[in-house]
Amino acid sequence: MAYPIQIGLARRADATQIAAMSRDLIEHGLGWSWTRERVARSMRCADTVVLVARGAERVVGFSIMYFGRDEAHLNLLAVRPGYRRLGIARQLVSWLEESALVAGVSLIYLEVRANNAAAQAFYRRLGYRRIQVVPGYYSGVETAVRMARDLWCDVTPSRT
Repeated sequence: MAYPIQIGLARRADATQIAAMSRDLIEHGLGWSWTRERVARSMRCADTVVLVARGAERVVGFSIMYFGRDEAHLNLLAVRPGYRRLGIARQLVSWLEESALVAGVSLIYLEVRANNAAAQAFYRRLGYRRIQVVPGYYSGVETAVRMARDLWCDVTPSRT
C-alpha cells in the first residue's frame, strides 16, 4: 500500500463509491438496496454517520451507523479486498464506538451473514457477542447472525 489511509466523514461525492462497494462486497447475491441515493440520504440524516477510509483519493473502506437514543446499529462495513487485514475495519469500528460513547450510547447491534465466519470472528475479536439467528433476514433468503456489544459493560477486547 503506497498511500496512507485517512479515516473521516464521507463526502457527498463518495456516495457512488460506497454504494458500489456495498453492492459488490456486501450485498452480492441479494439484490442491491444500498444504492447511491440511499447512501446519500444516510449522509444527510442527523442520526446516521457515514465514515470512509480514504487512500489516494479513493474510498478503500466505509461504515454506516445509525445512532438512536439508547442504542446504535452498524448497518454496513466494508473494506476493499486489497486493503484488508491492515486494521482499517478496526479503525472504522473504533471511531464509531468512540462516537457512540460520546453520544451516551453504549449498546451497538449489527448483523452478518450466517455463512460469513470471517466477519463473525472479526466482530468477536472486537467484543461483539452473538445474540440471535434471524432466518431470512437478507432479502428473505439468507440467514443473519445478530451480534451486539455493550460498550459500558464489556471489558476492552484484546488488540492482538
